[in-house]
Amino acid sequence: MTKKQRELRNNLVAYSFIAPNFIGFAVFTLGPIIFAFVLAFLKWNGSGEMSFVALDNFKRLASDAAFKAALVNTIVYSLGTVPLTMVCALFLAIILNREIFARNFFRTVSFFPYVASLVAVAVVWNMLFNPAKGPVNMLLSALGVSEKHLPGWAADKHWAMLTVILFSVWKNMGYYMVIYLAGLQGINPELYEAANLDGASTSQQFWNVTLPQLSSTTFFVTIMLTIDCFKVYDQIYMITQGGPGTSTLVLVYHIYNSAFISWDLGYASAVSMVLFALVLAVTLFQFKIDKKNH
Repeated sequence: MTKKQRELRNNLVAYSFIAPNFIGFAVFTLGPIIFAFVLAFLKWNGSGEMSFVALDNFKRLASDAAFKAALVNTIVYSLGTVPLTMVCALFLAIILNREIFARNFFRTVSFFPYVASLVAVAVVWNMLFNPAKGPVNMLLSALGVSEKHLPGWAADKHWAMLTVILFSVWKNMGYYMVIYLAGLQGINPELYEAANLDGASTSQQFWNVTLPQLSSTTFFVTIMLTIDCFKVYDQIYMITQGGPGTSTLVLVYHIYNSAFISWDLGYASAVSMVLFALVLAVTLFQFKIDKKNH
């Protein structure tokens, strides 16, 4: 066997190992993505003939009140969820990184909402925050809040977005706590010893040692959280279904309604392209800021 034949055989063996995964990726991921780009310039209801409409689908966005509401709600949801989740996750990680009683138990409890069934935890959440007879409002009433001032939570358009944000923070902070725990355990203990010798207080050690050492971890968490927030769907579907009205309608839920309720697949693809461009722009901006800081 010649050298070229041997190299060809080795290459074929290597390609045979990656072929199943690549074929699956091409058929179920890459293909639909390319088709979605093409579909954004077409009009199609999923069964009839396709017709080319150029930029008409994108022009409709300017006059679509539901799209505008979904865009604003997505940004509000992200601005509320990302920093709050990061703060709660970091706080939990710092507490549970110390030698405290039943530390492993509390780590498990904190992580449990992330791995628990979304349907189950959403049902429990809706029961807890039921405006009429939920334990949360009963507690607020016992603390002296008058009945007319009790929050309506998911049933009130003024409180629905806050309810979804709080649910998302509670559901996901355990996962990001684990990431922060890994970052904390990777910090050199000698840095804290040096800070102690210099007389640095606990808060000074946090701001001057812990946070700078967690900058890479925080950047990763920010990117992942931002992407998750822009493509949120399941929490919205389980808690509010985009209501009341359009108070919690987000872009992915609007895409779902356009595609599978109205069967306007071309317009739904156009909205998804806007979402893609928005996520890409925000991610590139975050990379640029991180590059400047380093």
